[in-house]
Amino acid sequence: MPIPESSIVAGQVYNLSPLVRRITAPNGGRMTGPGTNTYLVGHEEVAVIDPGPLIDSHVEAILAAAEGRIRWVIVTHTHPDHSPAARAIIDATGARAIGCLLHPDDGHQDTTFVVDHDVTHGETIVGAEFTLEAIFTPGHIGNHFCYFLHEEHLLFAGDHIMEGVSVIIIPPTGDLKDFLDSLALLRQYPLSAIAPAHGHLLNDPDYEISKLIKHRQYREQKVISAMKALGEASLDRLLPLVYDDVDPELHKVARFSLWAHLLKLERECRAVKTIASHWAFGEEQWVLRDGVPSLRESDL
Repeated sequence: MPIPESSIVAGQVYNLSPLVRRITAPNGGRMTGPGTNTYLVGHEEVAVIDPGPLIDSHVEAILAAAEGRIRWVIVTHTHPDHSPAARAIIDATGARAIGCLLHPDDGHQDTTFVVDHDVTHGETIVGAEFTLEAIFTPGHIGNHFCYFLHEEHLLFAGDHIMEGVSVIIIPPTGDLKDFLDSLALLRQYPLSAIAPAHGHLLNDPDYEISKLIKHRQYREQKVISAMKALGEASLDRLLPLVYDDVDPELHKVARFSLWAHLLKLERECRAVKTIASHWAFGEEQWVLRDGVPSLRESDL
């Protein structure tokens, strides 16, 4: 069973449960919270989940805690705060690199990470003391996997579920419908707790999943209300209305999630893109389907 949490301190080895230790990288910030959580699973044979950014002190803490017993380095997805330390750990230990590469690169990936095995949904990693099951959970990004620890019913959620916030969805490979479908899939597992890549252990999985779904429903209604108010509008015109409850300093990243909401509405035939002079990100014009204007000769 998970052990009660204390404050997160970067570099500290924290015994999360009998099989799991956590070491948080010193890369805290507005988008990473206290920092990226690296999890060490097992003692006789160790699997490192999300090795984190390439920071010497963090790599040294991981290697010291594992005492030369690392056999697998597993990444939930290849974002720069999750996988760059993998190569240093693998070079030091000879461990296998397990993850899923994103093809083609969307411009947000850690291209230094190279897998020994490109994992697929339902595969298991079996150690002397544990079994980890890979669960394909696209949404935040198209190559995202969670990992389920059978012995403790603990879910390593990467960036799919984080403490206190809803993750940014990053199109084009990030997809809001996929994100919601992945949440529904996770509900099929007997989860006792969620170990996120950022923040504390989450001890009520059903509540956390429900909260994320309700938040996305709330944000979608704000998108629809803004589109009704503005009519045909660009992403940038919609942004301050849809995210008027979010610090404007975060609007740059919120644009991605707004784009994901618009793509979901388009996929569901509830909104359409209309013709614009440019087709760069943010310059398309969007309108609710019941508000689509009649085709003009100038559009042809």
